Amino acid sequence: MTANVQTRTFWGYRRPDGSVGARNHVLILPTIVCATQTAQRVTELVNGTVTFIHQHGCAQVGTDYDQTFRTYVGTAANPNVYGVIVLGLGCETHQARSVASELQKTGKPVEVVSIQDHGGTLYTIAEVAKIAARMVQEASRQRRVECDFGELIVGTECGGSDACSGLSANPAVGFCSDKIVDHGGTSILAETTELIGAEHLLAARAVNDHVAKRVYQVIEAMEKRAFSMNIDIRTGNPSPGNIKGGLSSLEEKSLGASNKSGSRPLQELIDYAEKPTKKGLVWMDTPGHDIEQLSGMAAGGSQIVLFTTGRGTPTGSPIVPVIKIATNSAIFEKMNDNIDMNAGTIIDGTETIEQVGDRIFEEIIEVCSGKLTKSEILKQNDFGIWRIGPTF
Repeated sequence: MTANVQTRTFWGYRRPDGSVGARNHVLILPTIVCATQTAQRVTELVNGTVTFIHQHGCAQVGTDYDQTFRTYVGTAANPNVYGVIVLGLGCETHQARSVASELQKTGKPVEVVSIQDHGGTLYTIAEVAKIAARMVQEASRQRRVECDFGELIVGTECGGSDACSGLSANPAVGFCSDKIVDHGGTSILAETTELIGAEHLLAARAVNDHVAKRVYQVIEAMEKRAFSMNIDIRTGNPSPGNIKGGLSSLEEKSLGASNKSGSRPLQELIDYAEKPTKKGLVWMDTPGHDIEQLSGMAAGGSQIVLFTTGRGTPTGSPIVPVIKIATNSAIFEKMNDNIDMNAGTIIDGTETIEQVGDRIFEEIIEVCSGKLTKSEILKQNDFGIWRIGPTF
C-alpha cells in the first residue's frame, strides 16, 4: 500500500488457502461440451449453484489443451467459488479427475462425477444434484468477514468502444486502477488486440527491461496470428460497431483502451488465465473478444471486473460480478437494465474523470461486499475460452 493512503476494507469470504471471495458460489464445472447440458439441468434444480455452456474439452492437444486445462482449473479455483463438482463424460481429453486433482490443492470442497460411470444423463443429474444440495447448504454457513482491499484482483476491459470511450469511462477506470494499486491491490489490463499501436506507452512504464520486451513480444505474436491466416487484424478491429460509434482506426481505439491502465508502473505480463504473481498493474495477454477475455481474467483470480461500454452489452460471468460502465449518457439511459454506472457525465460536463473514478472505486467495495450487479440479477452467465489451436 502506498504511504499516506487510508486503509479500505470490504466484506468477503475467507477461503482455506487464504484468498478472499466476493461471492460464495457452488460451481458445477463441465470439463467437456457433452456435459454442459447435464450441468445446466442441475443448476435449474439446485439454488445456489452456477455453471456455463461451452464447446471445449475434447480433441484438443498441445498448448491449446494446456490453456483450456488452465482455464478450467483457474475458474474453479477463483476465490468466489466455495466448492466445485467437476462433471465429465468419461472419455474426453480433459479428464475430470485431472482437473479435480489440481483443485484439491486449494483446500475447497471438490467432488468428481462421470456421466458414463453413472449410467447416463438422468442418473447423473440425480447424483450431482444430491451432492450440490449438500454443498450449497455447507456454503450457506459461511459468513463474510472484513478483508483488506489489497486482497482484491480487479479485471478491466472495454467492449463496444465508441468515440467517448477514451475520453470518459476508460480514463475514469484508469484513475480507479491507480487507486486500486495504491491501496495494495492488483489491476489487470487485458485485450492485447486492442493495445496495438499503444504498446510503446505501456513499455515505457514497465518496471524493467524484461517486462518492456514482453510488451512488444505479445503484440508481435498477436499480429502474427492474424498474418498467418493471410489477414490484417485491422479488418476486424475497429469492429463495425466501433466505427459506427465514431472510431476511425485500431490505433485510435488502442489509445483509448490503454487509458484503463492508469499511470502506475507495469509490474508483469502474464499469459491467458494465469494468476498474477505480483501486485500492482498487470497485463494479461488476451484477445479482444469480450467473453474470452472476461473468462481469462476470472480464471486468473479476479474477484470482480470493470467493463466499460459505448455501445451497450448484457455481458456477465457465472462466477465474477461485472460492473458495466457506460461511456455516454445516451447508452446508459437506453440500456439501463444492463449497465450499472454512467461515466457519460464526464462528456456532459457534470463530473470530472476523478469524480467518476472515485465512484467506481466505492462501487467495487459495495459489490465485493454483496451488492449484486445487473448482469448477476439477469443471470448473464457468459463463458468462453480463447482457443489457440485446431481441433483434432
